[in-house]
Amino acid sequence: MGRIIAIANQKGGVGKTTTAINLSASLAERGQKVLVIDADPQGNTTSGLGYEKNELEYTLYDLMLGQCGVDDCTFENDFVDNLDIWPSNINLSGAEIELLGVENREYILREAVNQVREDYDFIIIDCPPSLNMLTVNAMATADTVLVPIQCEYYALEGLTQLMHTVNLVKERLNSDLEIEGVVFTMYDARTNLSLQVVDNVKENLNQNIYKTIIPRNVRLAEAPSYGIPITVYDPKSAGAESYRMLADEVLNRGDE
Repeated sequence: MGRIIAIANQKGGVGKTTTAINLSASLAERGQKVLVIDADPQGNTTSGLGYEKNELEYTLYDLMLGQCGVDDCTFENDFVDNLDIWPSNINLSGAEIELLGVENREYILREAVNQVREDYDFIIIDCPPSLNMLTVNAMATADTVLVPIQCEYYALEGLTQLMHTVNLVKERLNSDLEIEGVVFTMYDARTNLSLQVVDNVKENLNQNIYKTIIPRNVRLAEAPSYGIPITVYDPKSAGAESYRMLADEVLNRGDE
């Protein structure tokens, strides 16, 4: 039975998509069968894994609207073994309106995922940077929520609202939902601010915090423009090593 992790933070630019791509690739590299679901209409996870997002016949949008089956929407990755994707593009932004009158619309993604859950060890969902119906669908589907936090001054801002949303979903839609943990991204060891943010979050947040901290890394920023994960683009870079360590922590947590 695959573990389903939603990667969520309604603040943009916190390394959410970078984490979705590279955690998925690192888990796949460890021999895990992984499905990554791009639930963000920007489709950055899709293009970051090498797909022309506007040229795909079927995407998550078609799947959620019942216009294609699970098999039509599943693409194997060319660069990483054991890695599949349900891609997305800007069409997905229309799904929210089109599903307005649909009964149980919060569970549409869950119903689709349940068809393939047995086939994967991990299903990673990249959520949009807002607390909308797509995020709610992801949380109604997931076992846990992984929260990337950028090491910057306003890191804690908005986190309270995210926790509130997680608790609401837990109350009303998915009683099993838990916080997987918080992972710090874009850490710059040269600044005192990064250190202060890490200490501040640890003091104020009664949550599991991953030991792995993802550094600010040029190679990590370059990789998506080539459509490949950092583990393929520059396997020996600090970014690749960090995501491998995070994958190991995620794997070990499942064994606990």
